[in-house]
Amino acid sequence: MARELSRLLGAERVLRPEGDSPYDRDASGRRGLEGRAEAVALPDTPEQVAALVGWCYEHDVPLVARGGGTGLVGGAVPSEGSVVCSLERLRSVRELEPGLWRMSVEAGVTTRHVQRLARENGLFFGPDPGAAEQSQLGGNVATNAGGPHALKYGVTGAWVTGLEAVLAPGELIGVGGWIRKDVAGYDLKDLLIGSEGTLGIVTAVRLRLLPAPPSTVTMVVFLGGRDEGCAAALELLAGGLRPSALDFLDGETLALVAGAYPPSRVTGRDGPGGEARGMPDGAGFGLIVEVDGSEAETAAQRAETLELLGGHAVAVLEPLEESALWRWRDGVNPAVTGTRGAKVSADVVVPVERLRDALVRFEEIAERHGLRSCAWGHAGEGNVHATVLVDPASERELDAAEEVMEELYGVVAGMDGSIAGEHGVGLLKRGQLARQWEPRAVELHEQIKRLFDPKNLLNPGKKLAR
Repeated sequence: MARELSRLLGAERVLRPEGDSPYDRDASGRRGLEGRAEAVALPDTPEQVAALVGWCYEHDVPLVARGGGTGLVGGAVPSEGSVVCSLERLRSVRELEPGLWRMSVEAGVTTRHVQRLARENGLFFGPDPGAAEQSQLGGNVATNAGGPHALKYGVTGAWVTGLEAVLAPGELIGVGGWIRKDVAGYDLKDLLIGSEGTLGIVTAVRLRLLPAPPSTVTMVVFLGGRDEGCAAALELLAGGLRPSALDFLDGETLALVAGAYPPSRVTGRDGPGGEARGMPDGAGFGLIVEVDGSEAETAAQRAETLELLGGHAVAVLEPLEESALWRWRDGVNPAVTGTRGAKVSADVVVPVERLRDALVRFEEIAERHGLRSCAWGHAGEGNVHATVLVDPASERELDAAEEVMEELYGVVAGMDGSIAGEHGVGLLKRGQLARQWEPRAVELHEQIKRLFDPKNLLNPGKKLAR
């Protein structure tokens, strides 16, 4: 296979992995989420991707598209006997039009590079999934990745006006464009967004941008516990504020990451006060509230936030450096993982008014299985990263952790929630979609897959409802 692909693409664009290969896994670290690719193709152009898809379709070879490998559900893990198509060399910025608020990039361009280019031109790209230096736009589109600022600005798909993709049996097509309104025909673009490489391989993306907000204010509202924290989040939303981010960390999470909390100022209605080191005593729940807009808008929203929540809070702190706070927030995942050597997590979503109920049920399930749990996520969207801490050498704990997550998916579905908020379905949640969809919807889901990929060669086994 490697020899034939070398003749097709050139030997410098084909690897035959031997031993431990990074192309055989993603960033999840989950037991069983590792495959074995027969070959890895590294195309330089979309036309080479099309040639690769054509060869695989002709020879009945499964093909798995891969971006930065930062996924957490096994979406880019290769199946047995498959070829991995890594898009890391498709790194061209095709267009950048600051005056028209838009940019076109190939699939291998990183999230951070898009954010940086936008910022340097006075613009703003809202999606901010984790691992921005490694995650690539093609993968972000394939999973419809989110992040803390999705509350106000939407997930990746909300910023995509058009895309280029390779469909079976090897045809390069474009859908969407630069026009700002288009209601002609079915929305094929949105079908491909979030399809995790099971319907086609995204090779380039057209992105809309926005003028960068001139002012941003970030506060951390510490409350006494979960009940107060979830009620405060609802009160903030009911008060008419539209924060750009409204994240939460439960008490267990705060306890695990307290030592790295950045220097801050105690704040009040009259403005920032004295400097604070570390978290306040009595903090059992944290809300990260970020507002943006003009100077006047952020000042007004800051005052409204304090008016609504200040009386309930243990303390309200403003970071001396906003970037330091978000680095601390980004460090929650590795800090929690390092507590016992491993963790098992699920990315789930419930209606915002059910957030407290979901957190209570999750804690109860974990306790019943003898595991320590914690949770953090995006309170404004009811998006929870539910986590249990495990010893990676303990098969009993690993088995118990999987049972916890299996139960949690059922709880979430029963609350009219979703088993996946921003990480996708991949291999990890195969079969879970049927819990939240009606049978006819599941059937249509499968029919769409067969229409786009009649041989079931594009990322087989992923995104399946059953």
